[in-house]
Amino acid sequence: MPSTAEAEQTSARPDSFADLHAGLARNMAAVIRGKDQIIDLVILSLISEGHILVEDVPGVGKTTLAKALAASIDAPFGRVQFTPDLLPTDVVGVNVWDRGTNRFEFRRGPIFNGVVLADEINRASPKTQSALLESMAERQVTVDGVTHPLPTPFMVIATQNPTDHEGTYPLPESQLDRFLMRISVGYPDRGAELAILEDLGDDSDAVAALRPVLSTAQVNGLAAAVRTVHVAPALRGYLVDLAEASRRHPDVSIGISPRATLALQRVARARAATRGRTFVVPDDVKELAHPVLAHRIRLTPEAAVRGTRTSDVVAEVLDRVPVPDPGDAGQT
Repeated sequence: MPSTAEAEQTSARPDSFADLHAGLARNMAAVIRGKDQIIDLVILSLISEGHILVEDVPGVGKTTLAKALAASIDAPFGRVQFTPDLLPTDVVGVNVWDRGTNRFEFRRGPIFNGVVLADEINRASPKTQSALLESMAERQVTVDGVTHPLPTPFMVIATQNPTDHEGTYPLPESQLDRFLMRISVGYPDRGAELAILEDLGDDSDAVAALRPVLSTAQVNGLAAAVRTVHVAPALRGYLVDLAEASRRHPDVSIGISPRATLALQRVARARAATRGRTFVVPDDVKELAHPVLAHRIRLTPEAAVRGTRTSDVVAEVLDRVPVPDPGDAGQT
């Protein structure tokens, strides 16, 4: 496996970056059929050093998606099944007294994995949710005054069921804002579901057959290369204009935060790199605006009663805000 420095040098070349991205996507698509766009968003989140909230019904492949990503990048996989009685220590770990050494020993929780599936996160108490989200934001865990860094790469894929609200604690806006994206896997189309029945129907664990196509060092190198992708001043202005338009929208009580504009810039850089470019274009921003911004907007009560959706607001904002000229946006 290449070193981190070698991975950074390789991934810094746009063609190599695009090839690595395509290889990872193909590997995951072997078990996630007919969901190329979802796979792309998950990979973009990974190399943008962000986390994803998957809001969908049971049985559409959320767990398989997380396992396939971990297997494809040779990262340890951890799963936390969130329940009302789950404690923060069940997630991050706990100090346990060791009689043999006469001292406390820290036993790591499942958060100390490269890819962590937080299943049905909205079933846990707000205190436990906060413990997970603090780990996501700080990429470290502090227990009894001692800080323990989390591994790199580190990504949380959290799920929640949008149709079953009994016994749940919905994530407040301040916590939703910590997720880089919110996505929905959705049902496969007829062709993809037939392929699942034919190719995966007799395989009890198709993910186990996956082999890693990237090392964790290469993933860290890709993430480092993303930070070098150029964003023209006009495009930064476009991001700010989108945020300001959302804040002035009559149906919005809380608009896009500065954290959201930073997130959109970061993932737009990742998309540009995976498309073989060293600079961001307006289409990168527009293609990613919905999964990055929609869950960060809070509607007014009147708009919610009318049935307005946050995705409708994002669409209106994208339509109203002028797109920078190609030359000013760095598109040559």
